[in-house]
Amino acid sequence: MALIKTSNPALSENVFQGQPVSLEDAMTLDGTVNKTAILLLCAVATAAYAWHVFMQSHSGAAITPLLWGGLIGGFIFALITIFKKEWAPVTAPIYSLLEGLALGSLSAVFELRYPGIAMQSVAMTFGVMLVMLLAYRSHIIPVTQKLRLGIVAATGAIALFYIAEIVLSFFGIQFATINGSGPIGIGFSIVVVAIAALNLVLDFDFIESGVRAHAPKYMEWYGAFGLMVTLVWLYLEILRLLSKIRSND
Repeated sequence: MALIKTSNPALSENVFQGQPVSLEDAMTLDGTVNKTAILLLCAVATAAYAWHVFMQSHSGAAITPLLWGGLIGGFIFALITIFKKEWAPVTAPIYSLLEGLALGSLSAVFELRYPGIAMQSVAMTFGVMLVMLLAYRSHIIPVTQKLRLGIVAATGAIALFYIAEIVLSFFGIQFATINGSGPIGIGFSIVVVAIAALNLVLDFDFIESGVRAHAPKYMEWYGAFGLMVTLVWLYLEILRLLSKIRSND
């Protein structure tokens, strides 16, 4: 992960180096916003399809290929986009379509157990994004070097914990307290949601840096992709948090 501009591995300051272009062919804020909207529509379309498949069958087996295909395929295309950012106009929409399959599948399963949780998670995700955007634009949260390093460190710690949790699960070791619906589990999820939300501020700063640096036009897709990565993470963490809270009802 980059330690300068953002903890999002898709968005790092050095991607702008050595890429001078004319103003007509440069990245713009409006262009990035439009590309983000397209990626969101791609994700919503495939999420709706996966949702429909599950709600029609009420069978986990029916969406298993969609879930794993979305997760694995999305991860592959995310890596391709990160290492071949000039391919972002093609790979970013594919990433969003695949992630939509995974998100739709997971959301439908949670919805069956906790009615209304999916729409609550969607509303909270966009609500958080709007709040963080306003906080960034009004300089309520100034993007300082200390803030960047703090968010990077916190995000890295969470990533390492999740990786360790996956590895240890193969040996039968579970973190029941953290994954449970008790005060510690809910508190942990709140902290993770807060860190994911703060990553949005760094993503906004990255996009503005690209605009100021007159990055190539395809960087609009790349910036939108990076923002999508954070939004997907934020949505999943909010979905997890709400499921913990609802399990206590």
